[in-house]
Amino acid sequence: MAILFVFSGLPGVGKTTLAKALAPRLQAVHLRIDSVEAALKTSVLAISPPEDAGYVSGAAIAKDNLLLGNNVIADAVNPIEITRNIWLEAALGAKVKALNIEVICSDEAEHRRRVETRRNDIPALSLPCWDAVKRRRFEKWKKHRLVLDTFQNSVEENVEEILSSFSQLARYGSY
Repeated sequence: MAILFVFSGLPGVGKTTLAKALAPRLQAVHLRIDSVEAALKTSVLAISPPEDAGYVSGAAIAKDNLLLGNNVIADAVNPIEITRNIWLEAALGAKVKALNIEVICSDEAEHRRRVETRRNDIPALSLPCWDAVKRRRFEKWKKHRLVLDTFQNSVEENVEEILSSFSQLARYGSY
């Protein structure tokens, strides 16, 4: 049975790095909302800012893939409960389980360094500066989630933690 992996976390904490490392291990679809939102911006409709369009269209694509039996990694900031629930509704609609994953970088200096030195691999995407990241609204999670610290643990250690939680979720329905 497919599972939806819902990543969340501020820009620059390492969500995409983890998602790119995890996707081949699970043969999962990596659904990066930055790519969806950049495409919306460069479309003939020039949707900018994308508001909820990136999340809503991404969740529809996720549901389609989940219904096909594919694991899906939703790689997005997911800063508020409303955006997080969009993904959970997609999982419910596909009758699959979801694993919520909050990615953090517990060292502020390292997080800042990452934000300030990050390379932009999507031309239509505008990367936020450190001040914008610090001002960003990010609500505390109300639902259970796996918290991964990319400062304390390596990419491989974090991927192994996700795979362990995935195994438990697939086997027992919880982790």
